[in-house]
Amino acid sequence: MKEWITGRNPVYECLRSKRRHFFRMLVARGAEEGGRLAEIQTLAKQVKLAVERVEKIELIEIDDHHQGVALQASTYPYSDLAEIFALAEKKGEPLFMLLLDQVQDPQNFGTLIRSAELFGVHGVLIPPDRATGVTPAVVHASSGGSEHLLIAQGNLAQAIDLIKAHNGWVIGLDMDTASQPLDKTNLSGVLALVVGSEAAGLRRLVREKCDLIAHIPTNGQLDSLNAAVAGSIALYAAYLKRN
Repeated sequence: MKEWITGRNPVYECLRSKRRHFFRMLVARGAEEGGRLAEIQTLAKQVKLAVERVEKIELIEIDDHHQGVALQASTYPYSDLAEIFALAEKKGEPLFMLLLDQVQDPQNFGTLIRSAELFGVHGVLIPPDRATGVTPAVVHASSGGSEHLLIAQGNLAQAIDLIKAHNGWVIGLDMDTASQPLDKTNLSGVLALVVGSEAAGLRRLVREKCDLIAHIPTNGQLDSLNAAVAGSIALYAAYLKRN
């Protein structure tokens, strides 16, 4: 299967990670040659990918937000839990995972991927259905962060059991102020943070599997944070405490 990745940062990171197969590279005629576009063309040469100059209308037919470049590549190469566990072991670090319980908005998913990559997460697990996968829109929203992160599809409840079997701690996020404040929560050691869907939050079984539920204390008039913002704040909090 093939798909189009667009946008300068997503295309650059896709080429840089070399995790996919590449088929075509389209660049708009008249596009500015310097900066990131020049770096993209250098990477294209390294993987022996010819650059095709096309009119902007051809890129618009692929994606309105093309930024003058489009890369045809194979679909995203999903990982598995074993690879994620092995990466943490290889780095000599306690496992740090992000579990997403049916997050369906590509922008939210992309934002969470970008945060996870920046804050040292070893891997992300998503359900195989009723959740967005790593689509070109998600790659774009993550600014290419997806290309440097191990993302697996699987059963969240079974994954939680496996993490616990490795002496891990599984913390679900919720805005219920009756739960434990995140800043009072131990975020060291083998850890998985679980973020629920935009509408329903954590499913009952996933919630019950968590060791505890934590919330992010706030002081405004609104009653909740969106899933991507809450997850990103929690990842950063864990990053600070783990480093």
